[in-house]
Amino acid sequence: MRAAGRLVHQVLQHLGKMLAPGVTTLDMDREAERLTLATGAQCLFKGVPGRRGAGPFPGATCISINAQGVHGIPSSKRKIRSGDIVSIDFGVKLEGWCGDAADTFIVGDVAPDVRRLVSVTRQSLAIALEMARPGERWSNIARKMQEYVESEGFAVVREFVGHGIGTDMHEDPKVPNFVSPELRARDIFLKEGMVLAVEPMVNMGSDAVELAADRWTVLTRDRRRSAHYEHSIAVRSDGVDVLTDGR
Repeated sequence: MRAAGRLVHQVLQHLGKMLAPGVTTLDMDREAERLTLATGAQCLFKGVPGRRGAGPFPGATCISINAQGVHGIPSSKRKIRSGDIVSIDFGVKLEGWCGDAADTFIVGDVAPDVRRLVSVTRQSLAIALEMARPGERWSNIARKMQEYVESEGFAVVREFVGHGIGTDMHEDPKVPNFVSPELRARDIFLKEGMVLAVEPMVNMGSDAVELAADRWTVLTRDRRRSAHYEHSIAVRSDGVDVLTDGR
């Protein structure tokens, strides 16, 4: 899983360097697929069955810009502009094992509150990485993530959460970034050997989101901006091992 995670990290870093005004999201998607296939790995997202009337996901990457929270479809019509924030979510399967991660990149100059949104989202993931260890309740971690985000004046997306990951991209358990009645009733006790994809999604305004007409792209309902970070992590005896940090 570390080898899969290393490839995910390398591709995300490469795409981050590509980001510039005029580059299309399809340009980046094709480059991600090229790099992945060259290693003998598979792109996890391409062909994932859709729900709610959507067809299979057509891209190797999810590239979501500004008010697009997650699951943005790469397109030759969508060009990067200065002032955008661009969340890139990417996953691979290598030798039967999965890696999944996401970064949010800032293109050019953005307002201070937008830059702070990106920083707060990244820090909320860092809180989870710092707290996760065997014997810890996930509800304690999710509460700290939620409290931190809300104390900064932002909102945690409720409709999408992290997940277990291994030989499949989405495995049990669901890993929320907030405390819900479901989590209180069925808390997750972290155990050595568990591997989770932790992925806070944070909005500038309301936590409410909706599907775009393509039935994949998730938009903030108030059309204010959203940021997204993700790492695949393994719970070890002394804390966590981040599998998608490039080591």
